[in-house]
Amino acid sequence: MRGLLAAAVLAAAVLAVGFAFAGSTGRIAAGVTIAGVDVGGMSPAQARAALQRRFATVEPQPVTFTAAGHAFEISPAELGVQPDWNAAIAQAERAGRGSGPLRGFERLRLRFFGSDVKLQPRVFQAALLYELGRLARAVDVSHSDASVRLRGGRPVVVPGRAGAELDTRAAGPVILAALVGFQQAPVALPVRIDPVRVTAAQLAPVAAQARTALSAPVTVTIGLARWRLTPAQLARLLDLPHGGRTALRIAGPAADSYFGAMSRMVEHAPVDATFEATGSGVRVVPSKPGTALDVVASAKALLAAALSPVNRVARLVVVDQQARRTTADAKAMGITGVVSSYETYFGGVPNRIHNVQLVAHLVDEQLIRPGENWSFNGATGERSAAKGFLEAPVIINGELETGLGGGVCQVSTTVFNAAFEAGLPITARTNHALYISHYPLGRDATVNYPNVDLRFTNDTGHWLYLRTSVTDSSLQVTLYGTPDHRRVESTAAPLVNTGPIPVQKVKDPALPKGKTEVQTQGVPPQATSVERKVYAPNGKLLDDDVWHSSYRAVPTVLLVGTKPKPKPKIAGAHRPIAPGATTQP
Repeated sequence: MRGLLAAAVLAAAVLAVGFAFAGSTGRIAAGVTIAGVDVGGMSPAQARAALQRRFATVEPQPVTFTAAGHAFEISPAELGVQPDWNAAIAQAERAGRGSGPLRGFERLRLRFFGSDVKLQPRVFQAALLYELGRLARAVDVSHSDASVRLRGGRPVVVPGRAGAELDTRAAGPVILAALVGFQQAPVALPVRIDPVRVTAAQLAPVAAQARTALSAPVTVTIGLARWRLTPAQLARLLDLPHGGRTALRIAGPAADSYFGAMSRMVEHAPVDATFEATGSGVRVVPSKPGTALDVVASAKALLAAALSPVNRVARLVVVDQQARRTTADAKAMGITGVVSSYETYFGGVPNRIHNVQLVAHLVDEQLIRPGENWSFNGATGERSAAKGFLEAPVIINGELETGLGGGVCQVSTTVFNAAFEAGLPITARTNHALYISHYPLGRDATVNYPNVDLRFTNDTGHWLYLRTSVTDSSLQVTLYGTPDHRRVESTAAPLVNTGPIPVQKVKDPALPKGKTEVQTQGVPPQATSVERKVYAPNGKLLDDDVWHSSYRAVPTVLLVGTKPKPKPKIAGAHRPIAPGATTQP
């Protein structure tokens, strides 16, 4: 019974203590602070007022922040920082809450041990980011690795230096916490160290090598020729370790210039294999190898000689340089004879003859690989004054005018006929707007860069070699390759009129009214077609194509008189009588 009674007395005492310290729920528990400000026993309104009074005293005052030897002062007002009073007071109120005596015991604990609530900041984020960027630009510095430099002509090691970088992600919360925490002492910002990667100790042996390299002259040889490089000259060619490199090398602008001069002494370009027509077919003109300076190997040889205390002789390396098209390559192309040839004749003004010759040279020596769809425009490019083309008669929009590149179609027509006679698939061909009688009927081909083209496909299975031979009055286009002896048969349909001749009337003030006169006789619109059949040597029909050509009309120019007719004379008209004269009876 005594034990039960003692327990009951103890429980009552505990409850009494709990209730005694429970306090009012409208007051913050004693022992609670916000950012170090004692708000225990205060109502929320009182606590807010006390905190705001305290913040008003520090808001204009800057906080000093340090980072990597730099110091910066920032005030809350600069960044528009404001504490979140509501959140802080609400958290302070939650401390020491509970029901009945439990609240009392919690508050009793707070009296002895306390509880500090941190203020949470509210900030204009763009201002904070700008400030962090400003601090980073002042703090950030990249590390500097150790290097080897020449001082007074002697290689020495320059020690490296560690760098630093502001940890902006972690620095932002530190700055904000200090600005709303009534902080007075300087605050260190988090900084990441950028360590040196190449140390002076690592480069000490390399500096010793550099001193050996510059200790005496080096003799350079190419074949029987010899040159002497002095230490001063070697110093310009030697690229000492810096920027994280740890090895010596021969490099840099001076070395490039030196090896460029050496290259010009020993190099000659290789000559590609070509083809030459003979009376019996085509022969391959052999390729010729060239020589070139191996700059990489030569630089290594020069460095090795410089690093040697004895036998300081560098033999530069010269290598053979193969042609892009060797003799074997050319023979494998299968260009052995004439596949087809076609010749046209021309005349005209000197500018037109010049243009024919110019574009003939542009398409000359074209190599057409098996399966290639060859393009006339692709071979010549744009016909421009910059390429040397001149003004000459040309058909523009169906009328004969003067334009840049007149005469080009003489070449395209000749190429078309060479491909036609070879039995090659013609994939693009356009007839002239006007009928031209000196070309084969229906077998003319006009071009206009870049939209009107002549194209054909090499379906022979071997390479084709296009050659042109041009004089002042004739052009021959020959396709060389592996003759497959195709047989080509063509039939041209008659040239027929497809409409009347249009008439263009032109007023002529020199011709009397009512009279007309034909100035130039026109031509009606016309059309024709050409069928081509291609046969294999065994008689098998390989291809059957028809090309249609439609030509515009040329109007008859009719002069129409507009000169007024003279007034007729009247017979027996009365003439005036002079004064004093008499008339006959």
